[in-house]
Amino acid sequence: MDINPYLMFKGDCEAAFKFYEKVLGGKIEMMLRHRGSPVEEHTPPERLDQILHARLVAGSAVLMGSDSPPERYPGENGFFVSIRVDSVKEAERIFAALSEGAIVLMPMGETFWAERFGMLRDRFGVNWMVNLEKTQ
Repeated sequence: MDINPYLMFKGDCEAAFKFYEKVLGGKIEMMLRHRGSPVEEHTPPERLDQILHARLVAGSAVLMGSDSPPERYPGENGFFVSIRVDSVKEAERIFAALSEGAIVLMPMGETFWAERFGMLRDRFGVNWMVNLEKTQ
């Protein structure tokens, strides 16, 4: 079984996924628009070029998402995408990159459980935790 986050956006899914691809060192494997899809005829013209489904793979992790119809956009629902990394350098690099235009909720630093941990809401409204656990 795999459990993957599925993120909903307000029309900026493509920009978000291109940003995450760069920051996470992943690869966008799918970027399907409404235009040209089986649902095109049921899609308002202003949404035809928005993303129906996106899939990004970074290592063994999969992140998926789409642009939500405005009346169905869930907003920030109290969840975070958590990234576990293997080095201080990688934790600080990812946190700094995600922090561009973000609201930092907890600055990157050492905690009782982690060599580095930080939380933020990125410029796309997605909540992230970056975590480098202490070794036992």
